[in-house]
Amino acid sequence: MQIQNIPTQSLSRDQGAIELERLAKEIAYHDYLYYTLAEPTISDEAYDALRLRNQEIEKLFPDLRRIDSPSHRVGSPPAPEFEKVKHRRPMLSLDNAFSEKDVYDFVARIRRFLKLLENQKIPFVAEPKIDGLSASLHYQKGQFVLGATRGDGQEGENITANLKTIRDVPLLLQGESCPENLEIRGEVYMSRSDFKILNQKRTANGEQAFANPRNAAAGSLRQLDPTITSQRPLKFFAYTYDALSGSRDQTHMEILNSLKSWGFSVNPEIELCEDEASLLIFYNRLQNLRPSLDYEIDGIVYKVNDLKLQQRLGSIGRSPRHSLAHKFAAEQAETILADIGIQVGRTGVLTPVAILEPVLVGGVMVSRASLHNEDEIKRKDIRIGDTVIIQRAGDVIPQVVGPVLSKRPEQSHPFVFPNQCPVCNGPVEQESGLVAKRCMGGFNCQAQAIERLRYFVSRDAFDIEGLGEKHLENFYNDGLIRNPVDIFTLFERDKQSLDPLRTKEGWGSLSARNLFEAIEKRRKISLDRFIYALGIPQVGQVTARLLAKHYKTIDAFLLATSEDLLSIEGIGLNMAGDIINFIQAPEQIELISNLKKRLSIEPYFEEISRKSLLTGKTIVFTGTLTSLSRGEAKAQAERMGAKVGGSVSSKTDYLIAGSDAGGKLKLAKELGIKILDENQWLEIVHEESDTA
Repeated sequence: MQIQNIPTQSLSRDQGAIELERLAKEIAYHDYLYYTLAEPTISDEAYDALRLRNQEIEKLFPDLRRIDSPSHRVGSPPAPEFEKVKHRRPMLSLDNAFSEKDVYDFVARIRRFLKLLENQKIPFVAEPKIDGLSASLHYQKGQFVLGATRGDGQEGENITANLKTIRDVPLLLQGESCPENLEIRGEVYMSRSDFKILNQKRTANGEQAFANPRNAAAGSLRQLDPTITSQRPLKFFAYTYDALSGSRDQTHMEILNSLKSWGFSVNPEIELCEDEASLLIFYNRLQNLRPSLDYEIDGIVYKVNDLKLQQRLGSIGRSPRHSLAHKFAAEQAETILADIGIQVGRTGVLTPVAILEPVLVGGVMVSRASLHNEDEIKRKDIRIGDTVIIQRAGDVIPQVVGPVLSKRPEQSHPFVFPNQCPVCNGPVEQESGLVAKRCMGGFNCQAQAIERLRYFVSRDAFDIEGLGEKHLENFYNDGLIRNPVDIFTLFERDKQSLDPLRTKEGWGSLSARNLFEAIEKRRKISLDRFIYALGIPQVGQVTARLLAKHYKTIDAFLLATSEDLLSIEGIGLNMAGDIINFIQAPEQIELISNLKKRLSIEPYFEEISRKSLLTGKTIVFTGTLTSLSRGEAKAQAERMGAKVGGSVSSKTDYLIAGSDAGGKLKLAKELGIKILDENQWLEIVHEESDTA
């Protein structure tokens, strides 16, 4: 007897479980035929009947609802907030190219890194860069179990329920060959035609229209209520996967074919290119095709096709060496420069801002654009009242290209840059050799203080909910928070205050308690996030992580020397100078000391799946290597858990000496450091590869 012929109300619990499993697989298969292949084999009525039966059985046995249940497509109860998800492997961002020269330079760097001949061809896969939102999807035994946003690349937000509502995200993978533990990465987007219909509906309902498809997709994907997401026409293109085991694919093209066989939509405009010229031909063809596509693209992504070469190339900072995003030329428009305002940033830099008559550029309404600095205004001779050309660099950042001189008003005059801070009226200085002018007021300048505080509590730093710019500004004006230390003394001071926070306008007992709890949760912080939160000039997330990885503890970092900093791969002379100046400045020493008393700054800990001979060791390379480039050798050392230094010191554990080694080799011998030649180094690498 076939269970599907038994009326729903007559099903036993065991029969219901069997039937729900069958329905999940059958509906997933028909979703694949309809949404991925556009080749449905049953009528809409027959498909609806399958979904209705699934719904009836789940209503009869609610606890039998499956992870891959088709009912997830219509959403689930709202979530109070998104949970954090740590990515198994970082979701890296791509370096950008804006010219043909950039593309040739990119390929040349790969040849140098891999030590290939200048004319040796490297096959690449070229694919459109979808203007959407990156997402990571985890499958176990073919079932979709977890989905997350890119976030900061290390940690994203759990949006599993929302991703389940997207019709071309398979809840159950097709085929029998998919690895048991699988992570899919791709792009969530909204088609142009669906975007147009959605905005027409919103306008008809008196709602504000979305600015562009990407904003619409972003707003839809990050809804706390998945039922709202389910009503938005989102789509998903998969572009790669990562499997813990069970993968046999050797090239990126094979990965794309596997994705299609498992039920994912893969962009149809993808091509295998054998050299730089082929990449540029593809780029030009897609640029011409761009207006006719039903989805937004902002460039082309080039990826080395050979996965073994990808692995050898690895990544630098937050970008893989094997891939590049070649962006399309920016769209331009003309408008009037109504005024030039001056913004004061968190480091005191005065930045001129163009106040524009609003104009549509590349689908986005632009009313402000950075003018960068005084020299830029003089070089371009930009004046208030000018008709100016505006473009969005990389289709993102608005910038002023220059004035249309033929339309310049007769009474115009050059802009005079202020010599006092427009916020605190304090003195403005220009450091030797630098273009920028800087207000020296520090935390005494309201603009700097609020920007520094906002940076300190931002998502990638302390991530304190409830301390937005408006609240920080009010707290600053009321004298409650003037520097980061005040954040962590706010609760104690509030308990003793005659005018507690809960009595202030816009606050109540619940909102005040929520803020204090949010602050309390952040008294423990990782070293890299703490370093980032300090706002050291030139130190972003990547450099903060490098510093944390090198020094391990906050006390060790505060004792950093210029020589030691320069030994860290990726830190140059100017950056080292900024770091030393910051950590040795009396006001910063006092600030950090007071923060340490109130916080638990966790030592840096790097998860290493397996230890090697070189884990935690400091290695320096010198001389010429014949079988591989210096860059690849350094990448090999880092993959084995070693720290790569730039200079030899008593802290160096190994010196790898190639031919023509000079002063570093001599110093290493004097210090009694263990020295390996190239062959000995390769033996270690091969031994570690064999045991991996």
